[in-house]
Amino acid sequence: MTLQCRITRDKKGVDRGLYPTYYLHLERDDGLFLMAGRKRKKSKTSNYLISVDPTDLSRGGESVIGKVRSNMLGTKFTIFDNGVNPDKQPFVQERESLRQELVSVSYETNVLGFRGPRKMAVIIPGMNQDCERVSIRPRNEHETLLARFQNGNMENISVLHNKAPSWNEETQSYVLNFHGRVTQASVKNFQIINDDDPEHIVMQFGRVAEDVFTMDFSYPLCALQAFSICLSSFDSKLACE
Repeated sequence: MTLQCRITRDKKGVDRGLYPTYYLHLERDDGLFLMAGRKRKKSKTSNYLISVDPTDLSRGGESVIGKVRSNMLGTKFTIFDNGVNPDKQPFVQERESLRQELVSVSYETNVLGFRGPRKMAVIIPGMNQDCERVSIRPRNEHETLLARFQNGNMENISVLHNKAPSWNEETQSYVLNFHGRVTQASVKNFQIINDDDPEHIVMQFGRVAEDVFTMDFSYPLCALQAFSICLSSFDSKLACE
């Protein structure tokens, strides 16, 4: 089944324009709150904290369940859970306490000029025979999802891509069919598919108002993975647009 969600962006306050907070709710009558994400200040690269408490988005907060971190160019994003960073505690003996890498998102440089659609690859851990996510806990750069993907080591990983939009002569723009779930054009709108089944939309994201977006996702993604992918999309990317 597909879960339909809504993301609202809060830019209120002195610094919210630069560091907005994003709230994820399930789209149903009671609008169940799922999680919130906020861009961290004083960080050299784009860095988000994700919390299940909308009032506590502090770095050491007990409600933090994930972190999104980008490279210097803002073209590659890595999403972790709240485990231990091996760089900060290199002698952790128990691998179970090391942080899990949940997603890696790679945006390709835009070859169509500044306003063309983005190309993105979403690398996620694979599933085992019980349909549970394989635990990937890299101790160094060579064990990361992105490194495995770039080295052609596809064991225990799955790669998804964004669906290529088609050119519409009438509107002179690139379009995707969101089946009414997206109502405003934006370079940030996307649909994610598995290349083996291009007609099945694993996830889609798009704007419906100035600060409101829809996010629909299904297996094999979980809510944290899907929300993290959306947070990576909110970032302006010099190389992509």
